[in-house]
Amino acid sequence: MNGKFNQLGFYPADILLPENADMNKWAVVACDQFTSQPEYWAAVEQNVGDAPSTLRLILPEAKLNDPDVDKRIGDINGAMKRYVDGGVFKTLPATLIYMERTQSDGKVRHGLIGMIDLDQYDYTPGSGALIRATEGTVLSRIPPRVKVRQDAPIELPHVMLLIDDPDGTVIEPLSTQSGKMERLYDFDLQQGGGHLTGWKLTETQMDAAADALAALCAPDQMDKKYGMKDAAPLLFAVGDGNHSLATAKTCYENLKKVTPKEQWASLPERYALVEVVNNHDDTLKFEPIHRVLFHVDPEKVLAAFKAFYPSAHEGEGEGHAIAYTFAGHKGIVTVPDPKVQLAVGTLQAFIDDYLKANDGEVDYIHGDEVTDELGAKPGNIGFKLPAMGKEQLFKTVMADGVLPRKTFSMGHAQDKRYYVEARAIK
Repeated sequence: MNGKFNQLGFYPADILLPENADMNKWAVVACDQFTSQPEYWAAVEQNVGDAPSTLRLILPEAKLNDPDVDKRIGDINGAMKRYVDGGVFKTLPATLIYMERTQSDGKVRHGLIGMIDLDQYDYTPGSGALIRATEGTVLSRIPPRVKVRQDAPIELPHVMLLIDDPDGTVIEPLSTQSGKMERLYDFDLQQGGGHLTGWKLTETQMDAAADALAALCAPDQMDKKYGMKDAAPLLFAVGDGNHSLATAKTCYENLKKVTPKEQWASLPERYALVEVVNNHDDTLKFEPIHRVLFHVDPEKVLAAFKAFYPSAHEGEGEGHAIAYTFAGHKGIVTVPDPKVQLAVGTLQAFIDDYLKANDGEVDYIHGDEVTDELGAKPGNIGFKLPAMGKEQLFKTVMADGVLPRKTFSMGHAQDKRYYVEARAIK
């Protein structure tokens, strides 16, 4: 195995796949999707029936606060053990999987599945770790997820990590080499999720992937892409599933407290299975998430914004231009010479400060029309943010630490990761 994997925090994994399952019934979408649509999960339940399925191995987040959640978690851990002991899984040792996901829009996303070293991941703002969160981590969301993972014998990932590879050197070459690989699965996903095909990389391909990943975080690349030659390299940025990854980190850190240090490297809990995707993959679309303030005096809010940023002015100009809508009014306010990389950071800093001292509520809204519609209602004001260019993601995380919460949305719910692969963590 290429020794460079040791410097990447990313490795081939002993991956578990079902031996003989109906893959359409086996794979279900990430647990944090369709949380307000119980009919979606009811349709999944009906489709799965009694067949082996990852539905039995995950807890949909819509159920996370149910009164019987502890029983549900016990049932999940029991199902995991039955699947492992009952021969449902086969093991693919020291494997990387190249996958092609045909999305609901017909476009194909390319991914690479392996495991990361949680010692190389940090969600603390301003961290210099190789693997970092892109948005602020809400610590209160971690303990209930720890309950699900801490006694689980296996993990199933919906974490998606992004690499900044504008020249397509890591994953893209594999798209023309699938004929050299063993095909592992090829099936339609349920509930309109598209299609999924996966292949096992050869030793030569894994070696080439390691070389390409190592090159991405070389000092000359940090300088070329970000003008930060001496900065701590950022190789992987979390695109989806940060709280799941933070939960895995917490469980591992808890285990370290009761495990001799010399045994840490051999702990299966030290690692987490992930999908790696190129930030420049054509299928990835970053859509802005707007803000609407409710139960406020919109003119007072605008005046407070201009007091918070004394150089702010009406009209579009150089700097961060933010559109607003309230009853009978539309406009743009610009903050010149902003102190942070993104307009969302400028706006969120004001909103957080304003709501500490004034009545009102904020909600995070997808779509221009919905934002305008809500903002135009009496007692509301909507702020629309420009889309973040994908090329800004890594530079912003390196410069500002993490993005403000709810900065961008990455893809539609039915196009999120489906659970297919698993890995033993006990």
